[in-house]
Amino acid sequence: MAQGMASNRNASAEARKVMVVADPTRESAGALQYALSHAVIDQDELILLHVENPSSWRNTISTFLKMPSLGSSTTATLEFGGGGGAAAAAEGEGVDFLEEMKHICRASQPKMKVRAMIVEMDGKDRATTILSLSKTYGVDVIVIGQKRSISSALLGYKRPVGGSMKGMKAIDTAEYLIQNSSCTCVSVQRKGQNGGYVLNSKTHRNFWLLA
Repeated sequence: MAQGMASNRNASAEARKVMVVADPTRESAGALQYALSHAVIDQDELILLHVENPSSWRNTISTFLKMPSLGSSTTATLEFGGGGGAAAAAEGEGVDFLEEMKHICRASQPKMKVRAMIVEMDGKDRATTILSLSKTYGVDVIVIGQKRSISSALLGYKRPVGGSMKGMKAIDTAEYLIQNSSCTCVSVQRKGQNGGYVLNSKTHRNFWLLA
């Protein structure tokens, strides 16, 4: 069940890869909070994935300020794991929010391997890019923040003919990932600082989890 992904696992459990879709938004901050408190344990690997649109990011970089504070309940430190390789360096104003996300990970899960990746859509739509990378890196769980709308909550989205979201309007990336990901995908809505989370997955809809 989505709400007990980490609570039912212990130190002897097999390591998993959990991907959090990272953006400078409150929704993404809530997704990371949920992942750290409910989806990962020490031996897991957490991938922070930010997907850029190369045709628009330079025009909107001024809005990429530090993300809303995630808060922290611990002061533990971390030797940042998994440096190099496919991980992209988070440099420049446009990706400052990734640095804050990494700091939160360091404090919350000192032994966990964390990597931050910045990729461009490269001709694909955002959701298709996320799905492709989740398969490439053998991801077990995708966690994505979601700002719910009536249409996405009631209808959801199915993969269109041809497997691409191009040409579709009002696409909800989280709903698309839930319906089309081969691994578990959980969308997260943070309900205030202490209000818990509303979770959605392929098997659970509008599940309320207390913080």
